[in-house]
Amino acid sequence: MEKDILKQLYQKYRKEIYLYLYSLCKNSSLAEDLLQETFLKALLSLPDDHTNIRAWLYLVARNLFFNYYRREKEKVPLGEVQQIQNTASQEVLEGILKEEKNRLLYQAMNELEERKREILLMQYFGGLSQKEIAAILKMTPENVRVLSYRAKRELRTYMEDHNYDLS
Repeated sequence: MEKDILKQLYQKYRKEIYLYLYSLCKNSSLAEDLLQETFLKALLSLPDDHTNIRAWLYLVARNLFFNYYRREKEKVPLGEVQQIQNTASQEVLEGILKEEKNRLLYQAMNELEERKREILLMQYFGGLSQKEIAAILKMTPENVRVLSYRAKRELRTYMEDHNYDLS
């Protein structure tokens, strides 16, 4: 019985958790590894009284990424890691993002500070509510709302500055 539930949860959430992890690390194989570890750790340590499994998975995925990042930061100079990640992500994303609008939006997202970018990714790609995001990021829902508003305003400004017609 439990095996079927685990299989259903994995099928339901794997794609969005993978996309979230990929947006953080910009490396498909690392995102896949972290995804597997996320489900293993999350389901082994899920409290019995927890009602929002989806938010729990995001929290575990986020923590695993930052733990991995801290470990790797000690091994390889940060500049090299970022250069490798940027090169790899550009090659992959250039193939996926064919339209100029999407390319410019992607560039604008990368210009946002990490916290704002993370909030927008969880909100629009993950479909999480501001309350769920607040719980994951240990912030107030009001703070999430304000940062989301500011991030969207910064995206609009970036698009307008690059002569993209938003009408």
